[in-house]
Amino acid sequence: MGAISGMNLAAFDLNLLRVFDALMRERSVTRAGEQIGLSQPAVSQALNRLRALLDDQLFVRRGPEMAPTPKAETLAPSIRNALALVETALLGDKAFDPGQAQRTYTILSSDFFSMLVLPEVFARMSAEAPGVRLRMVDSALGDVERLLQDDAVDMAVERPLTVAEWVSRELVFTSSFSIVAARDHAGIAAAGVAPGGTIPLDLFCALPHAIRSIDGSMSGWTDEALASVGRQRRVVLTLPQFAAVAKAVAQSELIAAIPREYADAVAAEEGLAVYEAPLTLGRPEISMYWHSRHDRNPAHIWLREHMRAATARFRI
Repeated sequence: MGAISGMNLAAFDLNLLRVFDALMRERSVTRAGEQIGLSQPAVSQALNRLRALLDDQLFVRRGPEMAPTPKAETLAPSIRNALALVETALLGDKAFDPGQAQRTYTILSSDFFSMLVLPEVFARMSAEAPGVRLRMVDSALGDVERLLQDDAVDMAVERPLTVAEWVSRELVFTSSFSIVAARDHAGIAAAGVAPGGTIPLDLFCALPHAIRSIDGSMSGWTDEALASVGRQRRVVLTLPQFAAVAKAVAQSELIAAIPREYADAVAAEEGLAVYEAPLTLGRPEISMYWHSRHDRNPAHIWLREHMRAATARFRI
């Protein structure tokens, strides 16, 4: 807070910091206002006051976004941590009242989660908290640590991540893999393998594969399993969503290893047949990650409780 040490802090409106923090997260005057319950003119007015107090533009128009200046980037972590401390201090261990809550939760994950888990999470939450909104952003959005640090997301639901010590985590479910192919896949039919059967290892390695990859990487869990037995496969297509992988497989001679629960959910609609892999592909652990400053925050604890309840059926 050294940047404001020369002003009269007694006269400083701390609500301005909430506006600053919302603008850092949303990069939009309109969305920032929606986050904290202010109109667009009120946010603009607050930003103008902040600019005068801090002698800096703080946010400048860059295309469709309000981009933070270097000074705003420097101030952001301290302001965000200070707001979190104030919130925790005021709430303490008091019970969270969902029925009165007016807030938006943002979760980062894959389309597997959005299809199989998020609808139940929302149904559970909205039954208790009609004023709560829920939004999901795709895993491809960016670096999880930065998004948690910036409070751009409340939680990430992901496979194992290497993260800093200040990131809290909790295992919520595991998911095994099934192999999917078009119902009329010629190569599998010629091998005499019926849906539900196991694709022979030689055929599995010879067929072209599609994988879900948010960064374009051409390898994943399946390749590690194959390497352990001295084999490899042919990955010819990467796509950032499981839904896209499923559609690509249904329209070609490709096969793919996708989460078993997702395969079972989409097979009939997409025209897919589901098979067993010729080797153990493991059960990746899916955890929820959040910033440790929210460990004791009642509103965040409530979110985590609903996540546990909605994912219970996926646990071993």
